[in-house]
Amino acid sequence: MKPSKTIIKMDSKHAFILLALVLTLAMGARGGDPDILTDFVVPQGANEVNATFFTYTGMRTLIQEQAQPANFTVTKATMAEFPALNGQSVSYAVLQFPVGTVNPPHTHPRASELLLLTYGSLEVGFIDTTSKLYTQTLQAGDIFVFPKGLVHFQYNPSPKDFALAVSAFGSASAGTVSLPVSVFGTGIDDTILAKSFKSDVQTIQKLKAGLTPPPK
Repeated sequence: MKPSKTIIKMDSKHAFILLALVLTLAMGARGGDPDILTDFVVPQGANEVNATFFTYTGMRTLIQEQAQPANFTVTKATMAEFPALNGQSVSYAVLQFPVGTVNPPHTHPRASELLLLTYGSLEVGFIDTTSKLYTQTLQAGDIFVFPKGLVHFQYNPSPKDFALAVSAFGSASAGTVSLPVSVFGTGIDDTILAKSFKSDVQTIQKLKAGLTPPPK
């Protein structure tokens, strides 16, 4: 069965119900951000705000686009993209997984992640502080929680179908630390990495060549 070329057509009615469910769950979770003493935070220099300030339209492209992305893609709604989230202890990310793609091992240092799979299937997992691995195969409609600060990943193993997931975070700015990029793409000395991974400098250099530095 071939996946639909248009995201909105694949699951339109149910996707919005599930998105609302994620929002409800996220708002009910205890946030990790400091409490604010006002209803909301007005940006510096702004004299007044209206309803537009509380509206984010950056997800419209997911509904309007006619083709699936070629690579794993994250579309975020964090405080950086949506300033009204400042002080609200919640944010979103929509994750698109073409066939065989992976969201590499990473952490969110400031929030737990509540992932809702809306289409396809995913293999997910995290590692706790005792180095125990917890893995699960998710089907559409399943929810999985990644505890705050722990290394985790998602992978679409399907040879024919894409996957779509929505993640809610208990922080307006959860942060993302990609392990491959942080280790091999930030300029740590080759010899240090070779000794740390019981490898050699040539292997380390090959790994570094395939990674780019994180955005500033």
